[in-house]
Amino acid sequence: MGPHIGGKPTDGPISKTINRKISTRITSYILSRNLPVTPNQISLLSFLTAAVASLLYAASLPALAGLFVQASSIIDGVDGELARARKISSPVGAFVDSVLDRLADALIIISLTILALDKWGLYGLYTGFVALLGSLMVSYVHSQGMATLRTHVSGIGRIPMYASRDVRLFIIFLGSIVGAHIATLAVVAILSLSYVLLKTLDVYVAWRKGEINAELEHVESYSMHVKSISR
Repeated sequence: MGPHIGGKPTDGPISKTINRKISTRITSYILSRNLPVTPNQISLLSFLTAAVASLLYAASLPALAGLFVQASSIIDGVDGELARARKISSPVGAFVDSVLDRLADALIIISLTILALDKWGLYGLYTGFVALLGSLMVSYVHSQGMATLRTHVSGIGRIPMYASRDVRLFIIFLGSIVGAHIATLAVVAILSLSYVLLKTLDVYVAWRKGEINAELEHVESYSMHVKSISR
């Protein structure tokens, strides 16, 4: 029986329903052929696919660019699947993947913003700025949950992950196909910033109700232990 290939509990809705159905088949093929491919190489491939998408936006080929955006999102799931299947997951690999993902997001949104700027002027520019801010802030909220609470915020409170990376890229994919550039950026901006505000409030309310007090106490004691070692 081969290694289990699947997603993570923190997968967003598009990853669960669409992306994993494709990415797991790619991972299965790599494993069945024992191809000498590493998770870091897959992370780089996902980033390069997003970079190609940005070049296609610059070449005024948004529909084709959208296809590459979605392809990048699907490929991004392969690195984690491969690392888990081969039991070679590492904090450094996760760090590199996260940095490349943020760079890819920025390239995609900035390129789409340039298209919106050409047609909508400053309205397109401002909408793109807000979409980029919201996109980066969603990732920041998730990373801070892991760093300070030692858990993913999707497991806290009641607000679902309706603006996760897979959702944002899927919206950009669809919007690029139909040519609705500024509308796509506006949807990404609204979803992202509303999620950031609501999830932050969600975590705060959960803390006030005592639902994460034990976790916070664990983190505080861990921090004190680290400080004592460093003295």
